[in-house]
Amino acid sequence: LDAGEYDAIILAASGLKRLGLESRIRQIIATQLSLPAVGQGALGLECRTNDSAVLELIAPLADAKTEVCIRAERAFNKTLHGGCQVPIAGFAVLDGEDLFLQGRVGKPDGSVLLKAEVRGMPENAEVLGQQLAQALLDQGAGPLLAALYD
Repeated sequence: LDAGEYDAIILAASGLKRLGLESRIRQIIATQLSLPAVGQGALGLECRTNDSAVLELIAPLADAKTEVCIRAERAFNKTLHGGCQVPIAGFAVLDGEDLFLQGRVGKPDGSVLLKAEVRGMPENAEVLGQQLAQALLDQGAGPLLAALYD
């Protein structure tokens, strides 16, 4: 960018902050403009279920709010049979006492973009994800996604 080879580069703001380059951030892209893929920004840890020492070490890393949001997003993606090769976006956030979940399904060329959102109790995260997927299926997401898998 500094050499003039690019007009812009889109990077994660959190990464730039960690590198001490926060002053280089020119704009944060709002979710209204570009919704992320399901699970973006969340880290998952995996270990043996019977390894109590490791489980104890990683327990403080668990974040209940993130877990609720990711459960909703993953249920949304699973209901749509999403994968890495299809244009599905999903983003959940806790908003006061509610879980707010937004979803998008589109054509790769951008000619079609279906949008939906749901709101409900965090304890119903998976159901909300399924409801969001159904709202997009009701708008025609099924045939749109099926065409991409063929």
